[in-house]
Amino acid sequence: MNIQFKKGALEFIVLLIIKGEDQYGYSLVQKITPRIKISEGTVYPLLRRLVNEEYLTTYYKASTEGPARKYYKITDLGCERLDSLLNEWKDFIAAVDLFLKESKTDE
Repeated sequence: MNIQFKKGALEFIVLLIIKGEDQYGYSLVQKITPRIKISEGTVYPLLRRLVNEEYLTTYYKASTEGPARKYYKITDLGCERLDSLLNEWKDFIAAVDLFLKESKTDE
């Protein structure tokens, strides 16, 4: 998959997943990689940025498999950002679809 496509959609995907349920970093990678190949090294800088921008907050939760895990929770501002990204995504898809339809009629 095109790396620029992934970069453009990853923030949107992460916010979507976390809105559904709080996540820790590795769990996000596990949810995303079956559909889009990414590495942990891609997710953690994004999570730090989203926390710095106050779209996410963090808390620690005990784990049965070792030390406590850092969980990410979406904020009200994060929900607003997600709504904005969703609208932008829909507009983008509609524009690309128009180009696809136009190119089919030109054949």
